[in-house]
Amino acid sequence: MITQQIQIAVYLFAAVLFILSLAGLSSQETAKKGVFYGIIGMFLAVLATMLGPNMEGYLYVIAVMIVALVIGAIVAMRVEMTAMPQLIAILHSFVGLAAVLIGFGSYIDDKTLSMQGAERIIHLVEVYIGILIGAVTFIGSVIAWGKLNGNIMSKPLVYKGKDLLNVILLLFLIVLGVFFIREEGTEGMIYLWIMTGISCFIGFIMVMAIGGADMPVVISMLNSLSGWTASASGFMLGNDLLIVTGALVGSSGAILSIIMCRGMNRSFFSVISGGFGLEVKTGQKIEGKVKSVTHEEAAEILKDAESVLIVPGYGMAVAKAQYPIHDLVEKLRSKGKTVKFAIHPVAGRLPGHMNVLLAEANVPYDIVFEMDEINPEISEFDVSMVVGANDTVNPGAQEDPSSPIYGMPVVEVWKTKKTFVLKRSMASGYAGVENPLFYKENAYMLFGDAKESIEKVNQYLGQMLQE
Repeated sequence: MITQQIQIAVYLFAAVLFILSLAGLSSQETAKKGVFYGIIGMFLAVLATMLGPNMEGYLYVIAVMIVALVIGAIVAMRVEMTAMPQLIAILHSFVGLAAVLIGFGSYIDDKTLSMQGAERIIHLVEVYIGILIGAVTFIGSVIAWGKLNGNIMSKPLVYKGKDLLNVILLLFLIVLGVFFIREEGTEGMIYLWIMTGISCFIGFIMVMAIGGADMPVVISMLNSLSGWTASASGFMLGNDLLIVTGALVGSSGAILSIIMCRGMNRSFFSVISGGFGLEVKTGQKIEGKVKSVTHEEAAEILKDAESVLIVPGYGMAVAKAQYPIHDLVEKLRSKGKTVKFAIHPVAGRLPGHMNVLLAEANVPYDIVFEMDEINPEISEFDVSMVVGANDTVNPGAQEDPSSPIYGMPVVEVWKTKKTFVLKRSMASGYAGVENPLFYKENAYMLFGDAKESIEKVNQYLGQMLQE
């Protein structure tokens, strides 16, 4: 057992480690160090809580922790990188569910029932808000998991009167909260159940109304919500570290969401409210002829180029093509050719998805650039190679006002002298929009599995470079 003073000191040190963890995760070079700080901080936080004063039920807590550790280890070892967004989404749902359960438990706790006056009102507000945010996070994360996993359609669910319904539900929750706070004892339980049901419905319609192109923002937003949920749980439990940690996660997630929305020319408010006030667009029908190339012709294009730009997307993750891409980069750079990567802010299914995959394949950090760094000089590249990306290189975002992604910044690969796209088929991207890039005069398609295609290109390129 440790005293409360020592516990607070450990909590403070853990909070510092969490801040250092977030700072480390801001860069690829320091990401591993950031993860290490986070692990140590969480270990100390759990240890200080277990050894702190007024701790009871050790047997139950340890038993649950062991079960959770085993499940977590098995899932972490088995999950593919392509399924990481789904895993993150479902983990967010657990945070929301925990907050709901903590809220109900706190409401019927003897300590809460003994509270009087302003102290009780403040605590009931904490309980109400904590359950509300937790329920929205729980259902919203489950729906996000379903969309990312393909169990639920990725297209936005839009219906007449959606905006008015959002406003009515919000006002109703405020009124319900007033009635809840006015009740004595546990007589307000009925209001909590009604609010929980409405909050779950809000989480459902909020994420269902968000289209596939905005899903990376949704993941970041749910990460922020899970942080604020944890912070609310900290207030209900009187745990200072949980309040601080939740606030760190919530604020950093919100900042990341805003940055990503700016990168997509999207309103943060419209995303979190499920596309509030946005009209449904379908885009123009595209006509033209698509030109395809063979693996040998693609290798010839790369051999003749002095500068090559590679734009990865979710298709690269699915095919696990990052490894042969690394080999391709090494071949080109060994001959003095300039090779760079352009990463769109929302490439993949979660923030930083492509950066992690490229780092996994040991692609040098110094040749990986953000979209905003590449676009101003993109016309200077001889060739651009798009690997499994679609919506993030769609010219319709600039040229077609009727497109659902109009106004979204994209990697302008069509401005390079030549561009070829590696895809399995002509199917639309996650946003469900046709891509006019495939019909451009300087664009060519290389159909097939990305990994197999690049391996074949590597074979031909290796032979050509030796001649």
